[in-house]
Amino acid sequence: MLTLAAVVMFLNEEQLLPRLLDSLAEQTRAPDLLLLVDDGSEDGSAGLAAAFAEAHRDAHLLTRPRQARNADRLAGAAELIGFQWAVEQLNRVSGELRPPYDVIAKLDADLELPRDFFARIVGAFESDPKLGISGARLAVASAGGSVTDEFSQPWHVRGATKFYRRRCWEQIAPLPPILGWDTIDEARAQLHGWRVEAVAFPHSPPVHLRPTGSHDGALRGFRRRGAAAWGYGAHPLNVLASALLRMRHRPALVGGLAYLGGWLGAALRRAPRAEPAVVNYMQRRQLERLQATLTRAGTGTGR
Repeated sequence: MLTLAAVVMFLNEEQLLPRLLDSLAEQTRAPDLLLLVDDGSEDGSAGLAAAFAEAHRDAHLLTRPRQARNADRLAGAAELIGFQWAVEQLNRVSGELRPPYDVIAKLDADLELPRDFFARIVGAFESDPKLGISGARLAVASAGGSVTDEFSQPWHVRGATKFYRRRCWEQIAPLPPILGWDTIDEARAQLHGWRVEAVAFPHSPPVHLRPTGSHDGALRGFRRRGAAAWGYGAHPLNVLASALLRMRHRPALVGGLAYLGGWLGAALRRAPRAEPAVVNYMQRRQLERLQATLTRAGTGTGR
């Protein structure tokens, strides 16, 4: 049976963290080690995490120094920086000599998990030795209480739930602290021969309590995703296609323009991006997908 270490990063999550902690307590297969990492909270979320750790033997609270205020923490990949720091603490926190954990998970604090969350994803690693990165497809709750799938490309594992096989992680880390890191990791893994695949939860999916891009405004979220496309090396044709697709989503038209503007702005200022091998790989794969989409459209087999 594979061993699992999970890291939950949080910053000022007093409102949403209890729902994650409650769902962690209900897991049918709990992590062998759970690190709750406070990244400098100023509210009561650290106290909530401390109480949970006190009540659960394999859970530990780690506190990072309060960070300098930043106009855009996500753009600086503060959460990734904290996660990579936490991974370095795993052996120290475990307090005993044990083999390294087989799987390491990064979880956002604004999630509510089904009871079989860890069991299903760790099971996917156990059944496929070449699976290097996995996670869950997410849903969002509507005002009426029902849930709907949160949009994500089928070949991508969202940064909110990233599970890494340790041997894969050791080959791809450290990841660059830039927008697009959660696609750069997948390209690096695939270049090393690993598979990347999200696990579907058709009946009771994990719920993203704060949908992607909604934390500080939808338009800023679209711009940030455009800048991320520059970071992981998206092909310009794919950027244009993605912008056109996003124009169909709310806010109509301007969301796609904001996405395109984010990519153009990052390109003009020559923002940091992935290494050439990753950029070349990403652009080749994107052109292959675009060609396949156009072929299906031309033959009437696609929608």
